[in-house]
Amino acid sequence: MNLKLLALVCAVLSPLALAAKPLTVCTEANPEGFDVVQYNSLVTTNASADVLMDRLVEYDAAKQQVVPGLASQWQVSADGLSYTFTLRPNVSFHRTAFFKPGRQLNADDVVFTFERMLSPAHPWYKTAANGYPHAQAMQFPRLIKSVKKIDAKTVRFDLNYPEATFLSSLSMGFASIYSAEYAQQLFSAGKQAEMNSKPVGTGPFIFKSFQKDAVVRYDVNTAYWAGAPKVSGLVYAITPDTAVRIQKLKAGECQIALSPKPQDIGGLKQDKRVQVLHTPAFMTAFVAFNSQKKPFNNPLVRQAINMSFDRATYLKTVFDNTATAAHSIYPPNTWSYKHSLRPYPYDPAQAKKLLAQAGYPNGFKTSVWVRPSGSTLNPNPKQGAELLQADLAKIGIKLDIKVIEWGELIKRGKAGEHELLFMGWAGDNGDPDNFLTPQFSCSAVKSGTNFARYCESRLDKLISDGKRSSDFAARAKLYQSAQQLIRDQALWLPLAHPTAYVLARTNVFGYAVNPFGRVNFSRVTVN
Repeated sequence: MNLKLLALVCAVLSPLALAAKPLTVCTEANPEGFDVVQYNSLVTTNASADVLMDRLVEYDAAKQQVVPGLASQWQVSADGLSYTFTLRPNVSFHRTAFFKPGRQLNADDVVFTFERMLSPAHPWYKTAANGYPHAQAMQFPRLIKSVKKIDAKTVRFDLNYPEATFLSSLSMGFASIYSAEYAQQLFSAGKQAEMNSKPVGTGPFIFKSFQKDAVVRYDVNTAYWAGAPKVSGLVYAITPDTAVRIQKLKAGECQIALSPKPQDIGGLKQDKRVQVLHTPAFMTAFVAFNSQKKPFNNPLVRQAINMSFDRATYLKTVFDNTATAAHSIYPPNTWSYKHSLRPYPYDPAQAKKLLAQAGYPNGFKTSVWVRPSGSTLNPNPKQGAELLQADLAKIGIKLDIKVIEWGELIKRGKAGEHELLFMGWAGDNGDPDNFLTPQFSCSAVKSGTNFARYCESRLDKLISDGKRSSDFAARAKLYQSAQQLIRDQALWLPLAHPTAYVLARTNVFGYAVNPFGRVNFSRVTVN
C-alpha cells in the first residue's frame, strides 16, 4: 500500500517540482527601495526591475538588439513620431498577501506607468520622494507627447520629435511596467509609499520580504508568462564584505556571488567548487568632479588632477590588471568611440603648473566620497581612494576620504553635495547615448544623475542632435565631438573599464554574465 501511495505521489509531482532547489545570491549592498523609477543605481535595478518586473521590450545583449518583452510586436510610423505596441495576452501581475489582481495586464497599466513619470498633474506624480531621475535624465517628459490606450491590448506613444534611442531606452529598468490596479488600491487606502516597500510586477519572481542589511526574499512566479523559473525560490543575501561572500559561496550558503575582487579570481579558478563566469563589461569607473563647486568649476584644476593620477598603479592594485584603462567616457568597443582621443598623460610636474595657473600654487583641501563595499566598478573603494589621496598629495592637494553608505551616497551625490565622488556607470543597451544623456546632459543635472553637475549648451546640443538623428554616421560624428569636449573639459577622471565577474557553484547552470550589470535568474537551475 505504501509503495502504491509513493508511486501515486511521484506521478502527480513533475520532475521539475521534485528537483527544484532554492537559489541564494550573495549581493554587495542594500537596494535603495523597490519602486525602481525613483532610483538609478544598479544594485536597486538588480533587486527590483530585473527579478520582479518586465518591460515592453528587452535588450538581448548576446544578439545586441531590442527584442519583444511584454509587447509581442510594435510598429513605428514613417516619420518616427508614433510607436504602437501590441501587448501579449495572458500576462498576470503577481498575486501576493497584499494584492490580488482582478484582471490581466492591459494598456491601462502601460499608460499609468508612463503618465505617472511624465505628468505633474497625475495623482501619482508627487508620490515618488526621489522623483524620476532616469526618466528626467533621458528627457522623456520633453520627448513623449502622449501615451494612449487604443484598445485593451494596444498602446501608442506619440513623440514630439523623432529619437533614435527611444526604443532601446524602453528596455531600461525605469521603464518597467506597473499595475494600475494595484496603484489604485494603494491610492484609495492612502498607502502610496507601499509601492516602494511592497512591489508588484509581472516578472519571474514575487517579492516576499526585505530585511535591511540582511536579506531579500522572493517566491517563484509559477504563472510567469515566459515560463516559470527553474528554482524553488530566490534569496538575496546582502553581504558587503567580498571575502565573506566568497566564504559563503565555498560553504554552499549561496550558489552565486556577485562582484568578487579581481585579486581573488586567480585562486578561485583553481577551486573545483567554483565557476568563474565573466564578460567584458559595458561600464566605466570614474571620479566625478562637481563642476558647480570651487575649485572644480575651473577646468585647469580638473585637468591637473587627471594628470596627477597614476592609472597604471591603480589598475594593478585595485583591479589586478583585469580592467583596461579608461581614457574616454565609454569602452573602446562602443560604436562612435573616438580612438584618436588623446588621454591625459601621467605628469605630476605639469599638473602642479596647471594648479598654479588656476590660482592654486599651494594646492587646496577637498574631499572624496566612496562607498564602503566593493563592486564590479570599484572592487576596493578604500584602496582606490587612498591611491588618489597619495597622488594628489604630491601636487599639494590634501584629500579627505569620506566613506558613506551606498544609498546615502547616491542620494547626496544626486543632490550635488559632493566635491569628488568615486562612481561608475553601466550602459543599459549598448548605445553610446546611454552614457551621454544620463551623465552629461543639462536635464540630468536636474534629475541628479549628472554627477559632474555640468550643463553647457554646446555639449547639450551635440547630445540631443545625436539622439534625434537616424543617420548612423552622423550620430557617430556628433558623439565623437561630444567625447572631445568632455575630454578637454576634464569632466571626469576616467579610471577603468572592468571585466564583469560572477562566481557560481559548479552545480549552478544557466546563468550568463550581463555586460551591463543586469541579472537574470529566471533560467537558472541548481542541481
